[in-house]
Amino acid sequence: MLPTQSFSDLTPVVPRRFRLIFLILVVCFALWGLLNNMTDNLVPAFQRIFTMDQSRAGLVQVAFYGAYAVLAIFASILIEEFSYRVGVLIGLGVYILGALMYIPACIEQSFDIYFIAIFVVAGGCSLLETTCNPYVLSLGPQKTAVRRLNFAQAFNPVGSLMGILLAQQLILSNLNPATAVQRSAMSVQERSQIINSELFWVCAPYVGLCAIAFLIWLFFLRGGHTEQDASSASGGGALRVLIAAFFAVGPLVVFYFTFPEMDRVEWILLGMLGPLVYILLVKSYRSMLSVLLLKPRYWCGVVAQFFYVGVQIAVWTWMNVYCQHELGVSPSGAAIYYLIAICFFIACRWVATYYMKKFNPASMMTIFAVAAVICCIGVMYLSSFVLFRIAGLPFSANVICLIAMSGCMSLMFPTIFGIALDGLDSRVMKLGAAGLIMAILGGAIITPWMAGIIGSIDSCWLTLTSAFDATWSVDLKASSQALRAAFVVPAICFTVVLVYSVIFRKPSSND
Repeated sequence: MLPTQSFSDLTPVVPRRFRLIFLILVVCFALWGLLNNMTDNLVPAFQRIFTMDQSRAGLVQVAFYGAYAVLAIFASILIEEFSYRVGVLIGLGVYILGALMYIPACIEQSFDIYFIAIFVVAGGCSLLETTCNPYVLSLGPQKTAVRRLNFAQAFNPVGSLMGILLAQQLILSNLNPATAVQRSAMSVQERSQIINSELFWVCAPYVGLCAIAFLIWLFFLRGGHTEQDASSASGGGALRVLIAAFFAVGPLVVFYFTFPEMDRVEWILLGMLGPLVYILLVKSYRSMLSVLLLKPRYWCGVVAQFFYVGVQIAVWTWMNVYCQHELGVSPSGAAIYYLIAICFFIACRWVATYYMKKFNPASMMTIFAVAAVICCIGVMYLSSFVLFRIAGLPFSANVICLIAMSGCMSLMFPTIFGIALDGLDSRVMKLGAAGLIMAILGGAIITPWMAGIIGSIDSCWLTLTSAFDATWSVDLKASSQALRAAFVVPAICFTVVLVYSVIFRKPSSND
């Protein structure tokens, strides 16, 4: 059982014999954090490069977080039939393949190829995250599992911070300042040269990270064995894994080429049916699924994780546009607010992880969720009047609330993860972890939901902020009224997390 209550004994969070493996896994946590947040910045980057609206640029998040949803079940089958170690190896290999696909996407200046490349990169991250979260939970006593996962997850935003810096210094700072109107007036050759330069800097960091991924891959190829890892493999499961891979990827390929104009969100949702059908066809996995569905703590956790991940990705995706519009800063300048928000996120996660040895994590999450809803209200209704400047960077009350919101999110993902898996045996936990990673689909659903409000002039949600300026920005394709109204979505999402933390604040034995 994974306890959610405090304790004060001296049990080590990570036993000595597992520390090297834990350290390398921490690097994996940082790697996908880096990729997540670097990808967030591709939305405003592609919007400018390809002169597209928010909805089409938001397909970046549909591809990235949709891949998590589609491949998470396959990842759980992989580690059940083989081992955690094999799951890490294949996850890293898929990431490297996807990153190398950025090269032809750059050469062809094709957003469609980028969409596929982003999906493959995220597929690798999905395999890694589905594997590494329960892997970390298994590296020591169950009584310290939630703290151990929070500790490992504390390095995820360190990677996020690095991703923001890379995006700011390599991607956003190398965007040509020409507006959409100016680009449309250019010759085809001149515009192509600008796009080629911009896409080179989009490509460079993803390809460069392959070196780090390959070094981690070599470590797990030559070692990384644990008692738990060895005992997790059922042996002789190659055929099952191949069949599961077909069910995961086959429907996506068929739908993509048979119906090229299909809405990408619908494409992801239909693609999820393949892995689910496989689970229902195989008796052992079907029985595991039954156990999970009969446990409200688990399936409610999946719902809470869906809304949490959705709000995190959506808020960080549209933070750049919000700051540009409300404070009149450039895309690279707006990325600094994102950087500050991530730093605050990291600080709050470390502090929260420390205090979990004294306080109930679920109760702490309740407090953070209430504070997050209050921040949403501030983002919607407080003034954008500049209160002060730091190093020339303006700060207003609404933007301060936007930054503070990141601190409120800091402990939510690993805490929901640990609470939801509380009380499950090791085999069921693997499939359970897949469901919680599939909930990352929230990033592909909530982000376009906010985009629909931001890019609308007649959404019913706009009545919530009717007192604010509705003047349309041609470059940002948004208004102050719409940007503010869109933050009703995060308020709804944080309320779901709040309800979950209140209902399941006690350990599984007390359900």
